Amino acid sequence: MDITSKINTKMQKGNSTKVHVTETCDPALPRLITHVQTTPSTTHDQDVTAQIHADLAAHDRLPTEHFVDAGYVDATLLAQSTQEYAVTLVGPVPPDVSWQARTSDAYTIPQFSIDWEAHSVTCPQGIQNSCWALGTHPDYAEPVIHIRFPRAACQACPARQQCTQARADGRTLTLLPRASYEALQARRRDQQTPAFWQSYKPRAGIEGTLSQGVRAFGLRRARYRGLAKTHLQHIFTAVAMNLMRLVEWWEQHHPRATRQLRFMTLAPQMM
Repeated sequence: MDITSKINTKMQKGNSTKVHVTETCDPALPRLITHVQTTPSTTHDQDVTAQIHADLAAHDRLPTEHFVDAGYVDATLLAQSTQEYAVTLVGPVPPDVSWQARTSDAYTIPQFSIDWEAHSVTCPQGIQNSCWALGTHPDYAEPVIHIRFPRAACQACPARQQCTQARADGRTLTLLPRASYEALQARRRDQQTPAFWQSYKPRAGIEGTLSQGVRAFGLRRARYRGLAKTHLQHIFTAVAMNLMRLVEWWEQHHPRATRQLRFMTLAPQMM
């Protein structure tokens, strides 16, 4: 199991960068940094996930589970990580923010029945789509599927107010490709359960690594100009941290459990 997170690095008299750190989190083994990626601060975290997996695969260091924060996850990456690298990407995804999802009796996308092979979508009232068209998302340049339902059938539908706010047109849907869509819906269901957040707890350990890198190794300050030199510094810092952790492990100085406030310990007994 690996965990990934990032920290901003400031170059001397230059632009800022980000360092993305991946480390092991097996409880019976020392926690060692397995990958370091340095990018400009303007690079979105989602653009780094696939490169991290590719680099780990090239060096035979791929984990079975990769714990990441929300910035490294999207529907495409969830499906791609499993299909291409057999890696389960574990991290929360954004919830559905449509007005239907915020209305208790409205029809959300998961309530529609989708036949992917037949290019057919059926709404909860039994109406089938009149259009299935491939397209591209205007913001992310990713493939999407545009679904449109017949205007006449939607206008006569008794549940129209629960489905669409369009004045005249029928309900429209924008779907991701099947693998991405199903991965996204599955993750949204999983993260509604306490079991998901319990399994996600190991990711918190990377924050200790970042704190150690900043406080003991000067990780936040780049000593040289240029992305290549800054990346080299990040690699040397990771090597130094690994050496120190190995020495501590051999001397039986294992990481301690996170301290808990006494009030938090007593709270369950008071309820």
